[in-house]
Amino acid sequence: MKKNMKAAVFVGKNSIVLKEKPIPEIGPMDALIRVTTTTICGTDVHILKGEYPVAKGLIIGHEPVGIIEKLGSEVKGFKEGERVIAGAITPSGTSNACMCGCGSQDGPNSRHGFQPMGGWKFGNTIDGAQAEYLRVNDAAANLCSIPDSLTDEQVLMCPDIMSTGFSGAERGGVKIGDSVVVWALGPIGLCAVAGAKLLGATTIIGVDTVPERIKMARKLGATHTVDFRKGGTVEQILEFTDGRGIDVSIEALGTQGTFESCLRVLRPGGTLSSLGVYSDDLKIPLEGYMAGLGDINIVSGLCPGGKERMRRLMNVLESGRIDLNPLVTHTYSLDKIEEAYELFANQRDGVMKIAIKT
Repeated sequence: MKKNMKAAVFVGKNSIVLKEKPIPEIGPMDALIRVTTTTICGTDVHILKGEYPVAKGLIIGHEPVGIIEKLGSEVKGFKEGERVIAGAITPSGTSNACMCGCGSQDGPNSRHGFQPMGGWKFGNTIDGAQAEYLRVNDAAANLCSIPDSLTDEQVLMCPDIMSTGFSGAERGGVKIGDSVVVWALGPIGLCAVAGAKLLGATTIIGVDTVPERIKMARKLGATHTVDFRKGGTVEQILEFTDGRGIDVSIEALGTQGTFESCLRVLRPGGTLSSLGVYSDDLKIPLEGYMAGLGDINIVSGLCPGGKERMRRLMNVLESGRIDLNPLVTHTYSLDKIEEAYELFANQRDGVMKIAIKT
């Protein structure tokens, strides 16, 4: 086996480049997978722009699809050569956060050593998936076998985008007959639309300005769409509920404006479910929050990970209840990942998600 591999490395602000790196060594609880397909996430663009700090020299990426190359001596239930995915979140299963049912916040079992978002390791605190090979930590808890009936492209959304979008609807407590609005119809927002439909929402409003994304939202379950460029967005949304207000408002962009708009359309006792990654401090508007007296709920979440979450998401895909294949709009080889970043970061050519093939 060769000693080095190609990998997308964070060099510094506005610079992620393809470099040669050593193929990872694995420990007894780890697995080495040969990555066959991965992708670029909006969070990777935040890293590229210096809006989210990671160490220079780190391999970026957290959405792996691949084949097990080597298993650690303590990893049971898998075999080399098996086709697998791992979630963007790879909890250990043993931390205080995991024991509380919040594996995405996995971290040391020390109150003062706690690391927020500690379950997100790939491309954050350890080398990530935009490479020919990836070390998967705590592999028995985080690898999940891919059904033969599903292609790499079909499961590519599972590690992060699908899990995150669905979690926006789940954490928002969407129920049968609910009204839901999703602000920003990027890949995560589109998956939030699909998740809201699966959970039983009957009025689902998508807010965006890109015609292709609005069209896709309709296919995935949106009953109404609003182009925010035309103005009066809050008023239009309230009209769809006859002035009652929205049960669950999902923020999927990460800006002050969309956060405030999410609050302003809620009914008393409604829930704002926040998925966006924010680059600046947020301010809660007095009126939108009803001065703190409106029984408004604000929840946030990092996408659930682990093999059971991945299994459930692939079950949904295998059932045919949703089709996320159209979200993969472009394909690049790993050799051309710098070009792929330029396209994705600038949102050109109708890009939604890019399959990176190794």
